[in-house]
Amino acid sequence: MNVLCVIPARYASTRLPGKPLADIAGKPMIQRVYERASQATVPNAVLVATDHPLVEEAVKKFGGIVMMTSPDHPTGTDRLAEVAGSYTDADVIINVQGDEPLIAPDVIDRLAMLFDEDETLQMATVITKLDAEEAADPNAVKCVTDKKGNALYFSRSLIPYPRVQGKAPIYKHIGIYAYRRDFLLAYAKMAPTPLEQAESLEQLRALENGFAIRTIFTDHQFIGIDTKEDLERINRLFLEKEI
Repeated sequence: MNVLCVIPARYASTRLPGKPLADIAGKPMIQRVYERASQATVPNAVLVATDHPLVEEAVKKFGGIVMMTSPDHPTGTDRLAEVAGSYTDADVIINVQGDEPLIAPDVIDRLAMLFDEDETLQMATVITKLDAEEAADPNAVKCVTDKKGNALYFSRSLIPYPRVQGKAPIYKHIGIYAYRRDFLLAYAKMAPTPLEQAESLEQLRALENGFAIRTIFTDHQFIGIDTKEDLERINRLFLEKEI
């Protein structure tokens, strides 16, 4: 099985312009993410997919593999699909967010191995424990699953509603995805769906079209970098803990 790990890195960011090049303890963020992803043992290669020459230059400078993609992609999935179209020998493609410098290599490996274990699997993602303070936060996406670990629904609202406390776990979704290449190419061409548009959650498109999304649980800490405050926090973590 040929596994390609792709890190989409869009230069423009409303809240943090030039985010992929933001400094984290002396290295650009994209390098931190790349180095962590490269510690995974299952993927055959790690690649950055970007839309900006400055990011391309930074990746080449630290010796990474980079592919320039169209600046007109509306979503990261579309950028990922462009890469998939060029890498015809890839069986599975794992999408690691470019603003996740604490991505756990073993999570990447576990996602990849799912596709060896189940030949029918088309798509997988990651869930973790939802902290109490995140329950009312629409930016913390919630997920409920069936007994096999397949996602039943994703929402920005709290699900399930805890009318009876302690009866069902409440999970937070982590935006890391794995796809079979052929499914990814088909998925990117699907029209947006009603629930996807209502929640502004692209993964609902797969569920609304009848495709299963397998989930794996992790206790790892993830910190997505969206603001200057997030950047300051991650710098403290790297400097204090020498991550």
